[in-house]
Amino acid sequence: MNEERYAYRIRQALNHGIADIPLTASRRLEAARHLALARQKQSMHEVVGTSSRTLGIKLFHQTPYLKQALAILALLLGMWISFYWHSIQYVTELEDVDSALLADDIPPEAFMDNDFIEWLKDDSSEE
Repeated sequence: MNEERYAYRIRQALNHGIADIPLTASRRLEAARHLALARQKQSMHEVVGTSSRTLGIKLFHQTPYLKQALAILALLLGMWISFYWHSIQYVTELEDVDSALLADDIPPEAFMDNDFIEWLKDDSSEE
């Protein structure tokens, strides 16, 4: 509230001498005001009218952590692709083994035998 009161007093002091300003000086002040407003509008149009490429480059350089965030994102994407690729390869290998086992002439009851399961575990550890 104190700032508003202070601003009101300044405005009153400036308005107090308005009647004493000569007409030619008043016109020159008005022309200067219009010129300043025109220049301000022109500079605003220049800022808004920048190309998106320039704006993107400025944004890239103004945000300090954007490069690090993009690097982390690329790393995470690479890790995800790697895990996905390895899981597909693992499933493909399991399919090959399952197909070979099912295509063999072994009866299904043999797969339930504990000795056969132990033999499979021993055989897979040798590779």
